[in-house]
Amino acid sequence: MGMPIAHLMTSGMSGIRAGGDLVMRMQFAKSLKIAKAKDYVAKRLGVSPVDLSDEHVMRDIREELGLGVITSMAGAPKGIAAKMNIEKALDIKINCCERFRRQLKD
Repeated sequence: MGMPIAHLMTSGMSGIRAGGDLVMRMQFAKSLKIAKAKDYVAKRLGVSPVDLSDEHVMRDIREELGLGVITSMAGAPKGIAAKMNIEKALDIKINCCERFRRQLKD
């Protein structure tokens, strides 16, 4: 089987090095085509759609908003904490974050 189109396209946007993972989340979460997903993410982050594939711009944005970066940084959000920040930044729900919240209640 081939790689899903959303993954293929966002990998070309450098994934977590830039904004590709965020665009892919929007494609899946809201069934958006790639152009609409890019526009949505760019608007939520306050950048242009072109900036989403710029590793330098997105590194600063990802650090500022705590969305996770490819290299570990002391004190920076990682894992579930970064995903919870992604939820907030994109105004979506992420299944593993919801599951984590339920486990905290138990």
